[in-house]
Parts: sequence; C-alpha cells; structure tokens
Amino acid sequence: MITLLGCVGVRQFEIPARTRSFERGDIRHGRSKDSGAEAFIDECKSNPSIVHDPSLRFFKNYLQSLGAHIPPKAKSNMGHFSSDSTEDDGVKKPDDGLEDDILESDVELDNTDVVEPDNNPPQKMGDPSVEVSEDNQDAAQVSKSKAMVALSEGELDEAIDHLTEAIILNPHSAILYATRAGVFAKLKKPNAAIRDADAALQINPDSAKGYKVRGMARAMLGLWEEAANDLHVASKLDYDEEIGLALKRVEPNAHKIEEHRRKYERLLKESERKKSERIKQRQHSKPEDADVKSALNDGQVIGIHSTSELESKLNAASKLSRLAILYFTATWCGPCRFISPLYTSLAGKHPNIVFLKVDIDEARDVASRWNISSVPTFFFIKNGKEVDKVVGADKSSLERKIAEHS
Repeated sequence: MITLLGCVGVRQFEIPARTRSFERGDIRHGRSKDSGAEAFIDECKSNPSIVHDPSLRFFKNYLQSLGAHIPPKAKSNMGHFSSDSTEDDGVKKPDDGLEDDILESDVELDNTDVVEPDNNPPQKMGDPSVEVSEDNQDAAQVSKSKAMVALSEGELDEAIDHLTEAIILNPHSAILYATRAGVFAKLKKPNAAIRDADAALQINPDSAKGYKVRGMARAMLGLWEEAANDLHVASKLDYDEEIGLALKRVEPNAHKIEEHRRKYERLLKESERKKSERIKQRQHSKPEDADVKSALNDGQVIGIHSTSELESKLNAASKLSRLAILYFTATWCGPCRFISPLYTSLAGKHPNIVFLKVDIDEARDVASRWNISSVPTFFFIKNGKEVDKVVGADKSSLERKIAEHS
C-alpha cells in the first residue's frame, strides 16, 4: 500500500509557511510558477531528506538516474497531518473533513516487480560530437555481435562491456543504446536503463525499443503513469508481445493513480469552494458582529430596564458565544450595596463577559419572569440558557463561578 498524500503526480507540495506550491510539470519541464522552483531548491538544501517524501518519488528517481547521491531518510515525527485550518486572521477554523480525505487517501498498488533504485555512477556514454568512420561502424557491429552471444549465454555483465565498446566506437547509433538499456533492465538497474533509453530517443525520437525499455524500467521504479505512456508509444511504433504483457502489469496501477488524482482534484475543488463560502460568510457577518459587540459595552455593567432589553442583550451575548451574568439588586438591599462595587470591578477585569444589572423595583416584569425571591441573585447564562446561579452577597462564590464558566 502506498500512501500518496493526496497528490499523486505531485499536484501540490507545500513548504513551511505554506507560501509556495509547485506542479510536477513545472519542475519536470523547467518552468517556474511564482518562483516556486527556487523555493523548492532552497527547501531541499535546508532539508535534503525531503526528497524521500512519497509524493516526490519521481524527482528522487530522476536525481538517481543522473547518478546523484541521495542522503539517507531522516527520522520524522510529523505523522498525521492536522486538518484544523488557521487562516489570515489567526483564528482556528472548523474542520470541514475534506483535508483529511485529500492528505490521507491511500491507493493499493501492485508493487510486486518494483525494485530499489540503482545508485551506481552513470555508465560510460559515447561522444556525440565525434565523426564515425566506416571502420568504426564495422568494429561497433562486431562488438554488438559479441554482446548478443554473451547475452544468449546469460553473461549480462560481459554483454554490457561489449555494448559499451560498441557505443564508444559508434555513439550515433540509437539501437546500441537501446540494446544496452535492455540489458541494464535485465540486471535490475532501471536508472541506468533509463539513461541509455533517453540517449537512444535523443538520437532517434521514433525508437520503439527506446520507449519500450524505458517504460519497463520506469515500471521497476513504480513510475506507473510514465511507464504506461512509454509503453503505449512503443506499441504504436512497433507492437510486440512483450510490450503487451508489460502493459497488462502497468495499466491497472496507472488507472488507479489516475482515478485517485481525479478524486483529489474533486475534493480540492470542494474544499476551496467551502473555504470561499466561509470567507464570504465572515465578510458578511463582520459588520453585524461589530454592531452586536458595540451594544454590549465591553468592561462595563449594563443596566436592564425591560424584558425586551434583556432579551436583546442575551441574544447579542449568544451570537458572540459569550457568558452573560444577570445580577438582580435593589436600592434598599444592604448586601447589594456591598457586592455592587465588586460586580463593577469584575466587569472591568472580564471584558468578554456580559455583565447585566436589574433593579427589581424598576423592572418588575423582568424580576417576575425570573422568579426573584431574594436579592442579590446572580444568574449565569450561556447561549440563552441558565447554567449556574449564586444567591447572596457571596464574593468568593461569585468569583469562582466566573472562573468556572468563562
């Protein structure tokens, strides 16, 4: 099972601060997108082990095909990617569940014939600038014949030596490179095979054997889509049974990856659509929230004179998900005169709590609705519902309840 991290084909790769993204085509074909390639190289320099990421396998294999030394994989405790998103205002946004689907979707692939990449130094190549005489062409043909004999006897390394001699003698022959590429493939050296196949295709872009061997070598590296593309081209140029068998092994994996990519793109579009909707909702709600907030007089005690006024303040508190404290008092109440300064002080200390005050003689309808039988009485209200209560001028209980519910 290969975890593709939702970017089969490396559709998007993020570096710290989430400031750059790169598309596979941009890296492969030398194009840059918002200077993404430069940022990617800088990231590789600072953290070389990043090339071991499964989503960058194609890039790692390409480097190895050039003979590059890849540093060992560093241990990581990154583990599970968090799906909680934080946007520009620094506020943690609710998870819509899509990012997990994108980042952690798995594809079961048949990797039976996949091998470890060969990291040997690049093989000897011919000099394409030299002029090839007829004598050299004949000598190259002799070396090739010796290679075919060695190949028939199972002496693969000897066949490589003879083919290398032939290539040095005649570096303009695509068939020599393609033949040596085939021997490297038999030796389970896919990167060497790909280098020779590339050389053959540079000389002859219509080399069926070049596409065929490169496709089979890419399959050894698990590059299923690239392998399928090469094998399809080879079959159009010069179909044979070996190409057909290779396609039967490669195409199921290539199709699974293509289906995975479509799913990823669909989920990504859905995620972006939902994100856009959340931004629009916040933009529309911000002016309203500002008006609601201004109506609550942060840090001050708000006097309530009617039932409608109380409902308005409690609704405002609910919209902002704030705790509201409803304090019932009376001018003739001695304990109330003791506790009122503390209540005012607590309002200044907790500006995100809504402190409301009701004189039971002035707002009898409110007192009646809340069944007030003694003062002072404090009700703690969240989302329009009573969650706690303190009766009497109990300073410590009042402070404790505020700490508990705020």
